[in-house]
Amino acid sequence: MPESQTPPDLKGLYFRLFNEIGILAQLSRALFEARLPDGLVLPHFSVVNHLIRVRDGQTPLQLARAFQVPKTSMTHTLAGLEKRGFVEMRPNPEDARSKQVWLTEAGRAFREAALTALMPDLASIEDTLPPDALIDVIGQLETLRKRMDAARD
Repeated sequence: MPESQTPPDLKGLYFRLFNEIGILAQLSRALFEARLPDGLVLPHFSVVNHLIRVRDGQTPLQLARAFQVPKTSMTHTLAGLEKRGFVEMRPNPEDARSKQVWLTEAGRAFREAALTALMPDLASIEDTLPPDALIDVIGQLETLRKRMDAARD
């Protein structure tokens, strides 16, 4: 770096990054929740998406840990999903004191319908970043997420 330039304030840059991520999280949550059926919020979708992306058959405690929320919050979210028939709770064969969460076909269909409802909104912002830049940003955010995820364990 040339002598006349001062090094970037990394702490300040990371704060700006997390500030932008926070704002984007708020905006995207509002957008997404506007497309979900009445009575459902982003945590409902997120749990279903997690069970599809990672695996179903997890316990409520495992899900609470994955989402870093209290078990009572996860239990409430799961109750809403179960009420709608998107998940079913089955006895845990390894621990009779707990249950496992399994997706139903209705839960899988809910996820697909939610993604389909969101597609026009995503199409409206396609011109914001060219594909190469989008791929690069996603890769960098994945790297940051993996680092932070590993640090919490």
